[in-house]
Amino acid sequence: MRSLRTAPPLPLVFLLMTAGAFGTEWSVKYNQQEICALNGSTVFMNGTFTHPENLTVTETFWIIHPVEGVEPTDLSKESNYSGRVEFFTDDQKHFSLKLSDVMKKDEHQFRFRIITNVEKGRWAGEPGVQLRVTELHVDAPQEVTEGQKADLTCKTTCSLTDPTFIWYKNGRPLTTKTIKNNELHLQMVSSEDAGSYSCVVGGSQHLRSTAHSLRVRYPPKSISVSICSSGEIVEGSSVTLTCSSDGNPPVKIYTWFKEGGTSPLGSGQNYNILSITADHTGLYYCEAQNDHGALNGTVTVTVKSSNLSTVWIAVGGGIFLLLLVTVLICICRMKKRTAGTSCSKPKQDDVLYTSVTPSTSRPAQAADSADSGAADVLYDEVTSTDQQGEPQYASVTFIRHADDAGPPTRDVEDFSVIYSTVRIY
Repeated sequence: MRSLRTAPPLPLVFLLMTAGAFGTEWSVKYNQQEICALNGSTVFMNGTFTHPENLTVTETFWIIHPVEGVEPTDLSKESNYSGRVEFFTDDQKHFSLKLSDVMKKDEHQFRFRIITNVEKGRWAGEPGVQLRVTELHVDAPQEVTEGQKADLTCKTTCSLTDPTFIWYKNGRPLTTKTIKNNELHLQMVSSEDAGSYSCVVGGSQHLRSTAHSLRVRYPPKSISVSICSSGEIVEGSSVTLTCSSDGNPPVKIYTWFKEGGTSPLGSGQNYNILSITADHTGLYYCEAQNDHGALNGTVTVTVKSSNLSTVWIAVGGGIFLLLLVTVLICICRMKKRTAGTSCSKPKQDDVLYTSVTPSTSRPAQAADSADSGAADVLYDEVTSTDQQGEPQYASVTFIRHADDAGPPTRDVEDFSVIYSTVRIY
């Protein structure tokens, strides 16, 4: 007989009496006639038995698929169960079967077999324990629109015994959502609720359900507008404006506008300006639209003058300054001709004459003069003094004399010059 071990104690639920040559002293009681187990889990089948006192039990084991007239095979000796089953019995006639790594193909009727020291004293408890194997499955809508509600259910194909369901989103347990029995309730769905959902049963966290992807439809929530160019935006270069958004379903309608414009510039995710000019400077905005709404994004384009334009502006400025200086010089010269004045500040001791008058007569004041110079100077009138205190005369008369050492004098018409104004600087 096998060594005795203590099986996990469970309450006895079912009783089966087996009648035969030894009366009704044979009995096999199974704690459960049907067990629902998760695929990959470990399951226990438990019970108790009795036998006539005059018989000695020599062997106990478990069997499946009994055939009438054929001695059933010990389950532990079958290739499909080798290494996965263990049997337990004790002195109180408790028995148990431990089946590890349960698979779908293990769905059979399992029976406890008793062999005694008498050839006809062999019995099997009927009908046995029916094993059913299930997997966890998340039942939920594939898509839901933002603002609506969604219910997710963790389903099995058979009824587990007192299960506690735990929900996961993207691999992390959920603690803030409403969970009732095997259901997860999302009251007001938002874009943040989109993700991969799975469920487990407490005590078997390693046996997680297949993941269910929940998609949430929503309008564009963020938008990005960028400028793509080879460098600084200058006149004549090409520029591409790119617009992107995260709406669900994905945005397929992009429309481009320029601030101040009344009609669209174009459509598509990219807007190209092949040869940009200063007129393209301004604020551009892109409208991203899907079935649930639209959102705008903006970008500012600043166009700088090219280097060639800068050179031409500099050359033009230089030419303008040269022309301006030339005109000023010409104006100054014209003033000199008309006003008899110099365009520059006169030097010290220069004599300026405002008018010149020739004279044919010799004034009386000059007759008494006997100076030896070439001419006498007569100052008719002092009109004012300058800033240095020098006198200014209204008229000056120059009288030329004959040289005393020269030839005899003769009457020569005197062409004296009279200046109406002389200024000494």
